[in-house]
Amino acid sequence: MIEVKNLVKSFEDKIILDDVSGIFEQGKTNLIIGASGSGKSVMLKNIVGLYQPDSGQVLYNGRNFVNADRDKKTEIRREIGMLFQGGALFDSKNVEQNVKFPLDVLTDMPEDEKLDRVNFVLKRVKLENTNKRMPSEISGGMQKRVGIARAIVNNSKYLFCDEPNSGLDPRTSIQIDQLLQEITDEYKITTIIVTHDMNSVMEIGEYILFISDKKKLWEGSNEDIMHSGVEALDDFVFANKMMRRFKGMS
Repeated sequence: MIEVKNLVKSFEDKIILDDVSGIFEQGKTNLIIGASGSGKSVMLKNIVGLYQPDSGQVLYNGRNFVNADRDKKTEIRREIGMLFQGGALFDSKNVEQNVKFPLDVLTDMPEDEKLDRVNFVLKRVKLENTNKRMPSEISGGMQKRVGIARAIVNNSKYLFCDEPNSGLDPRTSIQIDQLLQEITDEYKITTIIVTHDMNSVMEIGEYILFISDKKKLWEGSNEDIMHSGVEALDDFVFANKMMRRFKGMS
């Protein structure tokens, strides 16, 4: 579980997040949503330690990451897997080398054990026998699955995904959502996904935190979101639905 308490973050006196709190439970797909520029990606970067908040706490199973010393932060970072928006694969490395990279950097595991682990996670994301292929030789959806394999290869306890469906067609997006939900449930990972994709929200949003104008305006599940009673959230939800309908007609 990750608990965020009273998070405040600003840049050059401009407040981006103002007293935002939320509880992201283990074994659930937790989503942070909001319009572009709402602060959702900034919140994710504060949680993983890419930004230092002005005030507030980020607790990883009770461990305060914000005020932790270097050794404690290193310990927590070893438990984190990250799926970046563009996949962020190394173009010069093949699939196997990309997936193995966290093991090379973070562990002293023997090479044969690394390869066993790489093959295990590649099979889990349905990419068997792709080890020697280069990122340029596989589709965007396959690249995202390689990214997921890399994010979980180190037996991650916490999985962070920044716009995992960006650039994907609707069918592939659904497959990535289902894979993330399956892995989260199967391995009991604490998963946090930043997205503006309403398909993802409605399909896998077990806990949803909505940010607007620097604040958390609503939290709940996908079963409740259509009846939130929050005007800004209704505008966000239905604007996304209308945009999908327009794209489907074009």
